[in-house]
Amino acid sequence: MSTILEHFVHNITMMNIFGQRLKEIREDKGMSRKELADKLFVSVRLISYWEAGKRECNFEMLVKIADLFNESIDYLLGRKNF
Repeated sequence: MSTILEHFVHNITMMNIFGQRLKEIREDKGMSRKELADKLFVSVRLISYWEAGKRECNFEMLVKIADLFNESIDYLLGRKNF
């Protein structure tokens, strides 16, 4: 694989892992997409895009999500499994 293609595949994989983990954590906390969106001051649609792996969140938002759920950024991004 070329370096550009590897980078693209890596980014897609990270977005999917982040989306899956965000949804899992949100549901485990009994929180709706609307409730999460309200806490983060974003739209419900954006939460849906993140969970579906269609959009990336920026670093500032990633930190807010990690703090809100008391999870590590490494876990949210799939770098650690605990």
